[in-house]
Amino acid sequence: MYVTIWNKYLPIIRILLKRSVTTEQVLDLNRIDFERAGSGRKAGYKFLIAFKNGRVNNIISGIPLAADLAQVMQDDSATREILSANNFHISLNTKFKVTITCTSIGEVLNEQKTVEVSDTTAV
Repeated sequence: MYVTIWNKYLPIIRILLKRSVTTEQVLDLNRIDFERAGSGRKAGYKFLIAFKNGRVNNIISGIPLAADLAQVMQDDSATREILSANNFHISLNTKFKVTITCTSIGEVLNEQKTVEVSDTTAV
């Protein structure tokens, strides 16, 4: 239902995925695009997609808007490559703002802290 709309935004989302490795990214969407395609204004558009190792890591099957975005992203080879390189959270709020956060950064920092603590305890 929303695949055409997400395909329109995909090039921008791909750029923001790359940028999110350094800082969280936000994209304002056109509310009217989604209201025309969906069941109207009261659909309560809001979701979170967690990508881990290039795959969706949470349940989004009951949310067509999220499921279609995940499908579009995984069907695109360039986007799939970015998703495989890092872990991401992609969320949409009720104001039609998509937030893209690279969650791999926190995981890498936690691993580095663990290594540093291990190194200092060995001395």
